[in-house]
Amino acid sequence: MSAYLVLIGLVVLERLAELAVARRNLAWARSRGGVEYGRRHYPWIVLAHVALLGAAPAEVWLLGRPFVPLLGWPMLAVVVLAQGLRWWCVGTLGRQWNTRVVVVPGMPLVHRGPYRWLRHPNYVAVVAEGLALPLVHSAWLTALAFAAANAVLLTVRVRVEDAALSR
Repeated sequence: MSAYLVLIGLVVLERLAELAVARRNLAWARSRGGVEYGRRHYPWIVLAHVALLGAAPAEVWLLGRPFVPLLGWPMLAVVVLAQGLRWWCVGTLGRQWNTRVVVVPGMPLVHRGPYRWLRHPNYVAVVAEGLALPLVHSAWLTALAFAAANAVLLTVRVRVEDAALSR
């Protein structure tokens, strides 16, 4: 359990770093006339991610979920790969990347990096991590709950983002 808490702690630190980058990029975008879309769904996304990071270790502790090596190690690899994909997206988009939907007028769509192959690669990372992180330690209820909530939220988010980018 302690190793799992370290993993959760590392993901929390990663999220804080992500938020720092997003805050800096938001200021940059706003200074160039950036317009934010989808403000109403953003708090729900934050809540879902915070819940994931709290519910996974809580389920492990409260329900005595074991570490099953045959499941845990591959899921840990998926978590690490998801982080790599997420930061590849951040690096590729540069100042255009954000946790919010912000469009800077006149900025072209990015078609390099993972965006060569996928329209929304960051959301692939979110889905993979949301399933894999709880399953590292057999927290399958958390994985299912996050997957369901995330499916609803990403349906809204992708519609908002696609509409904003098409303007």
